[in-house]
Amino acid sequence: MIKEKKTHNKYLLKYKQSNHILRYGCFGIKAISFGRLSEKQFSALQWSILKKLKLLTNNKKIFRFWTLLIMNLTLTKFNLESRMGKGKGAIYTKALYIRPGMVLFEFDNITYQQMRNLFSYISKKISLKIILIKRL
Repeated sequence: MIKEKKTHNKYLLKYKQSNHILRYGCFGIKAISFGRLSEKQFSALQWSILKKLKLLTNNKKIFRFWTLLIMNLTLTKFNLESRMGKGKGAIYTKALYIRPGMVLFEFDNITYQQMRNLFSYISKKISLKIILIKRL
């Protein structure tokens, strides 16, 4: 009987699928630094990307957009005045850890110039260091 090594965090240290290469689109945005995004930050980022994409493509729905991230962490919170002990606290939101090399978003059916504009817009919105990748 082989015992699995327990980790303090509740997410897998190794992903079952490779998350460092483009799988669907022609362009992608890849993280090159560690970070953490909460569920609210991630949904706001997604919403602003979709809004900017519609503006860049003159409100035509010809583009395709994939998010390849899953929330792999639950954040808990206790009252500030509570005493030590008595458990961990209630879950108040979910988050995801981002490691260097993870592809965050993938895009298709847009031009390189539109993608450059979108990349400069996203890099100002997100707190991570990111790069633009292209399928060869």
